[in-house]
Amino acid sequence: MSEDWRKNLIEDDEDRIAELLRGASRVAVLGIKTEAQSGQPAFYVAKYLAEAGLEVVPVPVYYPEVTTILGKPVYRKVADVPGAVDIVDIFRRGPDVAGHLDDLLAKKPRAVWMQSGIRNDSVAESLAKAGILVVQDRCLMVDHRRYRA
Repeated sequence: MSEDWRKNLIEDDEDRIAELLRGASRVAVLGIKTEAQSGQPAFYVAKYLAEAGLEVVPVPVYYPEVTTILGKPVYRKVADVPGAVDIVDIFRRGPDVAGHLDDLLAKKPRAVWMQSGIRNDSVAESLAKAGILVVQDRCLMVDHRRYRA
């Protein structure tokens, strides 16, 4: 099998990170927290992105009673989000990301971004082989602040 899929794994290529972020306008946040957890990164990173002008689509894993976060309707699966998604920003423990693989593959976003401290190399490989860009163990808020156009 060709190793071309490896080009979809963006590790330390700052130019490709910047290009990805400059081209992104819609971010689904998988594992987003609610306003009640506003001090947690899984909420305030999404809030930052919304305030920075990106369309944020909440996809919480918990909180079944919640219907809106940041004033936007929530979706229970990434695949249920209508329209294209540029980046799925993941706030889940590394081992738990595998449980979302089929959902992510069904949606086929342009990129999947695993937040700081989150890695799952087997999921990253599966996504990359499907033609999806993958960033692991980086904070989307930090990089967006650094590279926004």
